[in-house]
Amino acid sequence: MPTFAAIDIGSNSCRLKIASVQMHRLKTLHEDREVTRLGESVFQTGVISPEAMAATIRALKRFHKAVQLHVVDKVRVVATSAMRDARNAAAFTEWVKATTGWSVEVISGLEEGRLIHLGVVTHEVGARGRCLLIDLGGGSCEVTASDGGRIKTMVTMPLGAVRLQEEFLQSDPPAKEDVARLKQFIERELRRAEKKLGMPRVGLVIATSGTAAALAEASGHIRNGRAAKKSLAKKRLDRVGAMTADTPDVRKLADRLAKMNNAQREAVPGIGPRRSEIIVGGSLVYASLLERLGLKGFRYSSLGLRDGVLAQMLAEVDLRTSVHQKIENERWAGVLEVCKRYNIEQRSVEPVRQHVVELFDSLARVHELPEEYKLWLEAAAMMQDVGKFMNHQGHYRHTQYIIANSEIFGFSPEQRMIVSAIARYMGKSRPEPMDRPMRWIPVEEHVHVTRAVVLLRLAVALNQDRASAVLQMRTHVYPKRILLELVPGRGGAELEAWSLRKEADYFREVFRRELFVEVA
Repeated sequence: MPTFAAIDIGSNSCRLKIASVQMHRLKTLHEDREVTRLGESVFQTGVISPEAMAATIRALKRFHKAVQLHVVDKVRVVATSAMRDARNAAAFTEWVKATTGWSVEVISGLEEGRLIHLGVVTHEVGARGRCLLIDLGGGSCEVTASDGGRIKTMVTMPLGAVRLQEEFLQSDPPAKEDVARLKQFIERELRRAEKKLGMPRVGLVIATSGTAAALAEASGHIRNGRAAKKSLAKKRLDRVGAMTADTPDVRKLADRLAKMNNAQREAVPGIGPRRSEIIVGGSLVYASLLERLGLKGFRYSSLGLRDGVLAQMLAEVDLRTSVHQKIENERWAGVLEVCKRYNIEQRSVEPVRQHVVELFDSLARVHELPEEYKLWLEAAAMMQDVGKFMNHQGHYRHTQYIIANSEIFGFSPEQRMIVSAIARYMGKSRPEPMDRPMRWIPVEEHVHVTRAVVLLRLAVALNQDRASAVLQMRTHVYPKRILLELVPGRGGAELEAWSLRKEADYFREVFRRELFVEVA
């Protein structure tokens, strides 16, 4: 069975998780973590420092050895807030590529939240009911309202622990004025988030990442009256999800930590030496967030971004898993949301989607496209006209831009680029390797995209007369030719047949077969 590796290059630390697929589930083989503070200089100067780059590369080299040792079949490397903000992010990704051969995927805050949600609801007990997920990392904080394992609302805020430390807390212990300024900033961001989240009525709040772990363990010591007596190492709870923190305890901790120097914070059981340097901002965010949303507290989960990445990788190779269906539903909901946003009526584009699926299935021996291209084609069929929202003139260019730059849950940036390129070439132009949309797509996908474009053009040609009933079609595949036999609807099929024949030359150029069209 395949073995996967997920690497999360965060603003505070890098994490590796290797898992193999066994009985349609993931079994963890190896985990590693290194605090590299990649975002420390980014939040001060806007660029990643050479020292932070070098520290991260050293960690990635170690991860690379582990990946080779476990004979990993596929590696996915994602980067978050610091890389989103850094002006020299491209230079760092090139260094990673040259050192390890890995391509770094810089994901948006919303995609980060979606993957964390996926990892938690896939594995965490109780997370499939109504719950709230909080992930406070080094550079950003994502809050997700979930119900039945589906995302209802999500916000991402610039409230990461490293970011707040670098931007607001320059002295040790922090100056009162700086803490007051930080609290004002947190309240401003939370007011904005509250407008979208409202007052979530949830029975469970799950928090992930290091700040939540530290607060949960420190709160546990406060609750049990043993903060000064028992060390963190002796009292670490073994069961995942057993660590909890109550809102009053978090507020008490946050206020105490803000008055301490680093040595005093380090001595607080549950905080530790590395976390003590950045805990003040993160603890104040948690305290204010829990109070503002009227939450009683949270339960810590060790699951996170890398678990969501692994779950997505599993879903893409094992169609029998429940997570595969979940991701497919998320993707389709994202496509429909884009259509709604740009005033596309589903009933007007649904026939095009149906026909492109029919063509994909009936011409499988001809186009030889990977199975995932069926979904990419369906998505392109649904969103092909979103560019008309901006301007009917040259709307395919606008369509490509909108799809490529929209946040569509479940689609990686590369997948959005593929879908956008397929939808781009419905007019007179044809895909060329040096076209702007094609330059962002891996070279090995260019042939696939071109073939997918032809299929979508045929589907569009089959739907010229939107007022008539959907045409029925019979496809006949011969060694050197393809015959499309149209069964007319109420309005006939002559216009569609004429439109299909116009595509015959391009069809022959791409597939090396003649295309014939007949009306039954």
